Amino acid sequence: MGCAAEAEEPAVEPPALERTGRVVDAAGILSPEFEKQLTEKLLMLEQDTLVQLVVTTTPDLEGRDISEYSLDLANDWGLGSEERNDGMVILVAPNERTVRIEVGRGLEASVKDEEAAEIIRRVMIPQFENGDFEIGIDAGVDSLIVEVTPYQSKEAA
Repeated sequence: MGCAAEAEEPAVEPPALERTGRVVDAAGILSPEFEKQLTEKLLMLEQDTLVQLVVTTTPDLEGRDISEYSLDLANDWGLGSEERNDGMVILVAPNERTVRIEVGRGLEASVKDEEAAEIIRRVMIPQFENGDFEIGIDAGVDSLIVEVTPYQSKEAA
């Protein structure tokens, strides 16, 4: 007994973007050569530290706040180890002129919110303002690698 509405499962929203690899360039701002080079760098990071970092661009935040959007992506994609909660996302929304680094709780001792904000402000944004998305993203990834690697090495020792 019951009405049909009770029997229906709640609608589950699919992730805003489909994860197609370590680099998801849905905004189409990256060259294939850069994507390949960046993918290799992100693979090395994961092999060396077990930290999973995905770089994503989106053409549209769909009216959502970038922090909510990036957190939903990280959770929907299951980034990092569930036990360590050590996934990260760099999300660039060029049309909204915003960027976010989402850091899993397991990495917060290594990459604090202030450090992520500083990487965005001092390393990435100046390049983006010059129209150099690839240089800004690459510099942001390199800065995160510097922050993560020593922490992970200490933990492994």
